[in-house]
Amino acid sequence: MTRTPVVAPAPRARGRRPDWTPLWLLTPAGLVIIAVTLAPIAYLVYTSFTNYDQRTLFTGEFTYTGFQQYTDLFSDSEFWKSLVRTILFTAAMVAGSMVIGMAISHLLTKVSTLWRLITTVVLILAWAMPNVASSLVWNWLFQPGYGVVNWGLDQLRIFGDTTDLNWAGDAPHAYTAIWLLVVWQAVPFIALTLNAAEQQVPIEYQEAARLDGASEFTVYRIITLTFLRPTLLLITILSVIWDYNVFNQIWLISNGGPGNATATLGVFTYKTAFIGFHIGQGAAISVVTTLLLLGLTALYIRNLLKSGEEL
Repeated sequence: MTRTPVVAPAPRARGRRPDWTPLWLLTPAGLVIIAVTLAPIAYLVYTSFTNYDQRTLFTGEFTYTGFQQYTDLFSDSEFWKSLVRTILFTAAMVAGSMVIGMAISHLLTKVSTLWRLITTVVLILAWAMPNVASSLVWNWLFQPGYGVVNWGLDQLRIFGDTTDLNWAGDAPHAYTAIWLLVVWQAVPFIALTLNAAEQQVPIEYQEAARLDGASEFTVYRIITLTFLRPTLLLITILSVIWDYNVFNQIWLISNGGPGNATATLGVFTYKTAFIGFHIGQGAAISVVTTLLLLGLTALYIRNLLKSGEEL
């Protein structure tokens, strides 16, 4: 029997220069990121350590104040109230949009191809609508006197005369209108993303569970949700970030009112920085908000890696 000669690997070329081509190709994108993202964030952090205000806009003069802005912020009761409002309202919006989105996603797997196509097109159209435009239309729908929603509720004869109901006039009605708007805008993304993931669930596991006598709810809870866990985690953290930063919808419907009843952190930051012109204070609020969201993102990455190891 003849032996096959073993060929030794060729030695690496010594003194070979590193290939900088990938870095050169990434340079334009990197410069754009630095210009539009990193530099503004750095300037925001710097501004939060100054007394930048309305006077500074005209004279350019400001003073470095150290952590004074943060000390004043954490001692401000309005900040803590707005933070609590933001957390509670974000939880309500995320929970509502996730439940409705999951229901629509699962229903899309049960309907015919035609109805799935029609529903998908409707969801995409709702998703593609700019939130400023949809907020203005939503405001018209809920207007007292001529709003369609008030007229429809009045026709039901359940809630009495709702023709002149001012939804922005009290906190419960304002939160309800804003919640409906945000959930309506968030459901399409959640439903379509989950439906794409749900179609990848192996049907063999579902059929095996049905043969063992499992109900449809049990199949969905044990089989489907197990495979959807990474996608659900991703959508949940994205929804938390988006809903945490909701501003246009609140400002265009209630202006944070009545009083400050619907003033979340976004509205509180806007009023502080651009109405009160305490720009340094507003920058400090933005930095705190960013740190909170970074913490949520880190938690998401940790749980995603953990779920990947389990699967």
